[in-house]
Amino acid sequence: MPIEPHAVAVLALLVVAFALFASEKLPIETTSLLVLVLLAVGFQVFPFSRGGERVVSTDFFFGFGHEALVAICSLMILGRGLVVTGALEPASRLFARMLGAHPTLAMLPLLVICAAASGVLNDTPIVVLMMPVLVGAALRARTSPARTLLPMNFAVLLGGMGTTIGTSTNLIVVSIAADLGVRRFGMFDFIHVTALAAVGGIVYLWLVLPRLIPQRVSPLGDAAPQVFAAALHVAEGGFAEGKSLSEAQKKAGAAMRVTRVLRGKLELARLPTLVLQAGDRLYLTASAKDLHEFAGQLGASLHKTDEHEQAVDEEHPLQAEDQQLAEVVVTESSPLHRSTLRATRFGDFHDVVIVGLHRAAAQATLGRHDIGDTVLRSGDVLLVQGTAEAIAKLRQRARLLVLDQSYELPRTARAPVALAILAAVVALAALGLAPISVAALGGVAAMLLTRCLDWEDAAAALSMKVVLLVASSLALGSALEKTGATAWLADGFVRATEALPASWMLALLMLLMALFTNFVSNNAAAAVGTPIAVDIARHLGVSPEPLVLAIMFGANFCYVTPMAYQTNLLVMAAAGYRFADFVRAGLPLLLLMLASYALLLPRYFPL
Repeated sequence: MPIEPHAVAVLALLVVAFALFASEKLPIETTSLLVLVLLAVGFQVFPFSRGGERVVSTDFFFGFGHEALVAICSLMILGRGLVVTGALEPASRLFARMLGAHPTLAMLPLLVICAAASGVLNDTPIVVLMMPVLVGAALRARTSPARTLLPMNFAVLLGGMGTTIGTSTNLIVVSIAADLGVRRFGMFDFIHVTALAAVGGIVYLWLVLPRLIPQRVSPLGDAAPQVFAAALHVAEGGFAEGKSLSEAQKKAGAAMRVTRVLRGKLELARLPTLVLQAGDRLYLTASAKDLHEFAGQLGASLHKTDEHEQAVDEEHPLQAEDQQLAEVVVTESSPLHRSTLRATRFGDFHDVVIVGLHRAAAQATLGRHDIGDTVLRSGDVLLVQGTAEAIAKLRQRARLLVLDQSYELPRTARAPVALAILAAVVALAALGLAPISVAALGGVAAMLLTRCLDWEDAAAALSMKVVLLVASSLALGSALEKTGATAWLADGFVRATEALPASWMLALLMLLMALFTNFVSNNAAAAVGTPIAVDIARHLGVSPEPLVLAIMFGANFCYVTPMAYQTNLLVMAAAGYRFADFVRAGLPLLLLMLASYALLLPRYFPL
């Protein structure tokens, strides 16, 4: 069949968009916005009609008001409510005790429950809640969390395929298919298929995968305290005497961070114009080498910050008492995401010292003096040092994922209310009393009215990347369908696979989606693949349901690369995984899931 020039242009835009998504040369948000702009402007400048109906350029903005996007955003906020209220804390504490007593046996129920929970919860909150538990258990056992974090993460991904609300990908596929005339799937319509496939996957994650992963060194596990609290006594006749605080800091260098200035028993405001006098004490935190250099530059004497402020010498070296190390994982909802430590004044605000930065994508570790102006992104891990009290306060802030040996989680009296609201949302959608978009949006309102969440938490739960990505993916899928590109692709696929059995054709569809989802956005792959699946069904004159499900399942096979899904990057950084670890552990899982679904899907959803 001939292909329209507009369809060729949209296919070219699709290729460019996928290439940009895969390379991340531009932020995903920017690429998504460019797709929307090019589609709208292109169809405005070059009008297109098909079947007597003109494609209106503003139609591509309907994705912002699409039911799928409303449902996805609402479910993200509901997941934030569970994190903020600590609603899953009892289960987390139970798993922590079980892992301490029987690590191998405890992993099986942990994997099963994580997989089951991800059917009704967004994947990311579950991984965020379980990471401190697994990291803390590994540190107390003096082992690496590398052999537990990846199985947990993959179990969450396996379970997320079980319901229409398990992942945003599922919601997009189900909604687009319904828009194209396919029967709308109920929440649990295909859970029997995913449950049977998950059995083999869970066994693999429990018994096989841990043996495939080497004992990687976690950023937290191999580090030691590197910074110390000390006091500089301004000496008579020294450089600092009579100089302003800003002059003293300029002399010592930007690395000197003064936390307090005392004159006798009086604490002075740390103003740049403050003139220092002999006997003033400057309290600061830095490495031992830096502290000695500061003292030499300012002509001051270095003292410990103990009760008597003992002078530092060979007999009385610096000590880091009551100091703890912790990892702070940057998530998309964190204020650190796409910002810098200097801009957010992270260390000053939380009274901690940044020891190092571990970047997941390249496994690079930057020195403490190199990271102040580094733009942080989701998956980065900051290694921080502070007092036990400072680390505890840091951990209590819901927008920060802190990993240390204490694994404490937030806890509020509203946790039962948050669980009840989620249960009501699931029940309404499962019983067909309300669409998931309506039920979830009502759940958000209930969370706000009962003060399980405030508006700041709700706003923090939303990701601009997700919003723009979903909207642009829906627009791109719509453009492909309206210009006839999906029909052309479907015709080519049918011709290429007409001699294959149904199970092989479904397996090939899933494999194609798996290849896309491991290098570009799974949501984009699903939005583009769903119209193609519906057109394939029309060409063959068969039920579109198994083909739509093949697209959905394949788009969720994001196991082989760390960039395939955001939780992959989170566990990669925390456990010190390498790219090869995902290939080594994820490729067998992908092949196992592909074979399982290829056998099960045509049996329960025949063509």
